[in-house]
Amino acid sequence: MPDISASRVMELRQRTGLGMMECKKALTEAAGDFGKAEELLRIRSGAKASKAASRVAAEGVVGIAVAPDAKTAAMVEVNCETDFVAKNDEFRAFANEIAQIVVREQPADLDALAGRTLASGDTIEARRVTMVQKIGENITLRRFVRLAAEGRVASYVHGSRIGVLVDYTGGNEALGKDLAMHIAATKPIAVSREQVPAGVVEKERSIAAARAAESGKPANIVEKMVEGAVAKYLAEVTLLPQPFVKNDKETVGRLVQAQGARVNGFILYVVGEGIEKRKDDFAAEVAAMSRS
Repeated sequence: MPDISASRVMELRQRTGLGMMECKKALTEAAGDFGKAEELLRIRSGAKASKAASRVAAEGVVGIAVAPDAKTAAMVEVNCETDFVAKNDEFRAFANEIAQIVVREQPADLDALAGRTLASGDTIEARRVTMVQKIGENITLRRFVRLAAEGRVASYVHGSRIGVLVDYTGGNEALGKDLAMHIAATKPIAVSREQVPAGVVEKERSIAAARAAESGKPANIVEKMVEGAVAKYLAEVTLLPQPFVKNDKETVGRLVQAQGARVNGFILYVVGEGIEKRKDDFAAEVAAMSRS
C-alpha cells in the first residue's frame, strides 16, 4: 500500500472539494497517482474537473505587450520561488519588457529569446542571472507566445498571475476588454465545442459513462445520461455558451453576436499552471516520525 501523505490528501481535497477520507481512499486505490485519484472521485461524486487556477504551483508573473495597431501581441511567463519576489516592480517590468521584445523581434524559441537585448544593453539571460544574484531566488523564463491576430487583439492581466490575449473581429474595444476579463474569470479551454480536442471529449465521455453505469438504469437511459453530461461539460468549458460574467442572463455568444462580432481565438496563461511545487507539511512529518 502506498504511503499517502496528509499534504497530498489536502491538495486533492482542495481540487475537488470532497472530504479528506474520500480523497485519501481515492489516492490509495490509485496507488498515489493524482490524476487517477481525481478521476475516480469525479466518477463517484460528479465532482467537476479542476479549474486551471487550482493547479497553480509556482510563483511568478505574466507579462503582456500589444503593438500600437492591436494586430500583434505577446505574452510571457516568468517564474520565481516566492510571491514576495513576484510582487517586485523590477521583476514585473522585466517580464513586460520581454513581452515587448517578442512582439518586435519574433524569436523562434526560448533560447533565441534569452539572447535578445534589453533597453539597458544587457541580454535577457544576463539580466536574469543578475536578478538571481541580487534577489537570491531562482528565476526562469518559462514560456512565451506571439499572436498575429486575424482581427485585432484585446488583452487583460489579472493580478499579474492570469493573462489573456483575445483575437476578435468586429465590435469595439469595450467588447474586447470584456471578453478578455471573462476568459480570465472562467478559464474556458476553447471558443466553441467544435474546437475542444477529441481526446478531452472522449475522456469526459468515459467518466460520464462510468458514472451513469453505476445508476443501474436501462441502457437507453444511460446513453442519454452520458450525452447530457458531455453536453453540459462542453457548455461549461467553452467560451461562447458560457453565461457572461457581467450579465449571467445572456451568453457570451449572444453578446458577441449582438455586436456583429466574432471571436477568432484566445490564449490564456495562468502562472505556474502544470508545475508541481513541493509543499512541506511539518505537522504531518512530525506525526509520521513519531510513529516510526
